[in-house]
Amino acid sequence: MVLFCFKFKFLKAATWQIVNDICNEEADELNVIPTQQFIASLTELVYKQAEKLATNLENFANHANRSTISINDVKLCSRRNDELNTHINEFANSIIEQRVTRSSVRKPLNQQDSLNDNENND
Repeated sequence: MVLFCFKFKFLKAATWQIVNDICNEEADELNVIPTQQFIASLTELVYKQAEKLATNLENFANHANRSTISINDVKLCSRRNDELNTHINEFANSIIEQRVTRSSVRKPLNQQDSLNDNENND
């Protein structure tokens, strides 16, 4: 239980740090000063949204009788946001292309290549 609380606090603190950094970057561009209350509220909103996303991803995977979350689960979560869905689909397609490229680079030797190598060694 203590370890769980530590992880929870660490994750929430990391979320606060990221939200704080983004707020300060945007504030510099907009010439505004975000209050700590604003940053804390936005952090809570982001954290709750991440929890909801994680729960939905787990539920989609469980519904498909899987213990691992897949890209299809992420696509399902983004289905109501057209712009986000477009970005996720493009990203997923780029991952698939990279996998295809890597697997085509490592082509297995065929018998003719093996014979040629044996002839050259003799």
